[in-house]
Parts: sequence; C-alpha cells; structure tokens
Amino acid sequence: MTVVEERAGMAEADAGSARRAMVDSQLRVSGINDLPILAAFLAVPREDFVPEARRAVAYADRAVVLDDGAVLAPALTYGQMLTAAQPVAEDSVLVIGAPGGYLAALAEQLCDTVTLCAATGGEWAASGAHSLVLIDGAIEELPAALAGVVAADGRLVTGIVERGVTRLALGRKVGDALALTVLAEADFAPLAAFAAQPKWSF
Repeated sequence: MTVVEERAGMAEADAGSARRAMVDSQLRVSGINDLPILAAFLAVPREDFVPEARRAVAYADRAVVLDDGAVLAPALTYGQMLTAAQPVAEDSVLVIGAPGGYLAALAEQLCDTVTLCAATGGEWAASGAHSLVLIDGAIEELPAALAGVVAADGRLVTGIVERGVTRLALGRKVGDALALTVLAEADFAPLAAFAAQPKWSF
C-alpha cells in the first residue's frame, strides 16, 4: 500500500474543487462511472476523516495514515468496493473496519440503513444479519462468524491478502457459508483483527 506523506505548511485546497478533481482524475478514469456512487464521493468531505495536519493531502490518490495507526484507503479502493457491492437503497449495510467512518459515510449516501462496527472487539458478530457487509481493509482469514452477519442472498465485499498482495473480493452467502470470488488487485491495508492464525509444524 502506498501511503501519502504529511505535507507540513501546505495551504489547504478548496475542498469542493478537490473532491471534483478526485472524482474526475481518480475514479472516472479507472472505470468507476456509476452516477450514484460518484455523487456519494462528491457529497462526503473526505478531509473530515483525516487528522487536521493531513487535510491538505486528503484527496491525493494515496492512502492516509490516521493518528491511531489505522489507514484511510485511497478513494479508488472505496470506489471499487462500492461498484462491486452494487448497493441499493433497501440494503441493510454493515461496515466493519479500521477506520470505517469514511466508507460508512459513503454507504449512507446510497443505502437507508448503515451500521459501523470496529474490526476489533468482535461486536460486529452480534450485529444481526445484513444484506451487504463491507470490510474496510484486507483480511488474511475469513472467520466463520462473518457468515452469520450476511443475510441469505446477501453479499460481502472485502480486501483479501494472498501471498502478500491485496485484492478485492466479492463474497456471496451459500447455505451457511460464504464463497469468495477474487475480482482484482486493490490497495488495502491488512487488518490485524483478521490476520491468519499461526500454523505450527513439527
């Protein structure tokens, strides 16, 4: 994952113009053309989800490290997620992640019901079943409990880590389990809460 560096002393660009430039030069040129999704990116101020010192780089086409060590993914990553998810207003959405707030705010522009849970602590496992689950980060291992928060015929969109490379994946509920399909490489930060358990060998 490429992370943007803090630019001390940089004058803050006009946020509205920066959002428009992000949509035109990062999303549209990369195949993110769904009009409601683009409207969501225009409506949500990305700079509100980064530390004050990094607001000037909020719209760079890079990830931004937050004060708590969480990583705000590039806008393109979120555009890829939402395009794969195909959200509709009737969806009940669960966003799991660190940080999660920006992705949840985008989802709120598209869906009537959005719940945000941290990746750590396990509270998400008791949140009920949702028609769409979005994980803000890359997982190494798919916990069995995730199937319990995806409704029948629901879908899950996440990043996954495969041999050190992060990719976008779409999951569908099949019976009582989730089946993942890898879609493309994407710029995710791995989530420690979903790291693979160590395997012992003798």
